[in-house]
Amino acid sequence: MVPIPQYPLYSATNSEYNAYQIDYYLDEENNWNLDLAELERAITASMPHCKPRALVVINPGNPTGQVLARDSMEAVVRFVKDHNLVLLADEVYQHNIYDKANHPWTSFKRVLHDMGPEYSNVVEMASFMSASKGYMGECGFRGGYCELTNFHPDVKAQLYKYLSARLCPAVLGQAMIGTICNPPKPGDPSYELFLSERDTVLRDLAEKAKLTSETLNSLDGVSCNAVQGAMYAFPSLQLPKKAIQKAKEEGVEPDFFYCLSLLEEKGICFVPGSGFGQKPGSYHFRTTILPSVPEMRSVMADLADFHKSFLQRFS
Repeated sequence: MVPIPQYPLYSATNSEYNAYQIDYYLDEENNWNLDLAELERAITASMPHCKPRALVVINPGNPTGQVLARDSMEAVVRFVKDHNLVLLADEVYQHNIYDKANHPWTSFKRVLHDMGPEYSNVVEMASFMSASKGYMGECGFRGGYCELTNFHPDVKAQLYKYLSARLCPAVLGQAMIGTICNPPKPGDPSYELFLSERDTVLRDLAEKAKLTSETLNSLDGVSCNAVQGAMYAFPSLQLPKKAIQKAKEEGVEPDFFYCLSLLEEKGICFVPGSGFGQKPGSYHFRTTILPSVPEMRSVMADLADFHKSFLQRFS
């Protein structure tokens, strides 16, 4: 079971292993939160086609930028236990939290533990972390890890055997994961510098998250939920009928047509929502918040200028 919109790695992996993908839609009207009724709908609809095995949850969300509420996470834990599913918790953006007071991040392992032994001793979970995200952003080192909870030793042995037959990450990537898991502590010579650099990165990201969502919401026909976490905004687009018709004539999706026009006219590269999955008849795009604050202001200004001219052209 994979959330829609989703990080395309999951659909690609399903294709690689010839697995049946069960899509469940996140609730855009509720800041992309999980809806238990939608999970039940999706798993029921899949029964004639497959035997459901696992549920993927991306928290914080990619491409949607939400941080799951605690009650939603507890509902997920009960759901996977009731349906005997493995929980795949994609938590690689756990450091990218921009409104901790109102939308704090909690690991699924913590939620599992707090729900008591009825769940913490039973639910099988694999949680993922990466050096490519967070305040580190070291994508090129390809460092990451997976923690298995409540898996049978024989299953762990088979997984270890499978991974041993493949190339391992470079030594530098492994060393980087070691430092991420064991960062400088108070009293260490590098602690103050580490704290300053980490906090500066996260503070700038929070500023850009706010700037991005506010700018997008100021545009006619664009609606964007608050970017609570991760590194992306995923706004919805209300496109003119003439633009939709033009896209059909070009043989492309309407949001792809919008993004391609933006790239050609302003040199700004957004990813169309059709690449991540979306409800039929809706249109979105994903933008990152990674450029510097001045660059982000410039990008948002260029976007506003393009969007106005695009609407005028196809109105």
